[in-house]
Amino acid sequence: MNSLLSELKPKNNSKSSKKRVGRGIGSGTGKTCGRGHKGQKSRAGGKVQVGFEGGQMPLQRRLPKVGFSSRVNILSAELKYDRLSKIKEAEITIELLKKYKLVNKKIQKVKIIGPCTIKEKKSIKGMVCTKSVMEHIGK
Repeated sequence: MNSLLSELKPKNNSKSSKKRVGRGIGSGTGKTCGRGHKGQKSRAGGKVQVGFEGGQMPLQRRLPKVGFSSRVNILSAELKYDRLSKIKEAEITIELLKKYKLVNKKIQKVKIIGPCTIKEKKSIKGMVCTKSVMEHIGK
């Protein structure tokens, strides 16, 4: 089946013919061309902006602005030092925290915060700590 590009045609009834407006009364779209009488939308270039309510204050401007969620916080987390008592290992990494389900799997940065009420001293690797935690573990 070798056909030339010039001979290609769309399938039957897959394309509908263009609406021809302004072609007399019998066509159904004569005279006003389906636009009705008068008004902004009947004129050439008479477009209405999205959200325009005829001069009334639009809904999106009447309602107050609400909320903000930082995309930075999706990948970082804070963890209290006391929660590390669940972990038996002495050296703590982010992978270990994920294993013990103390932080989400998606987390990439962890900050260890106080208070330090447990007496165990754990070594923290690849994470940031507050001053009180640094003093407790002796870094």
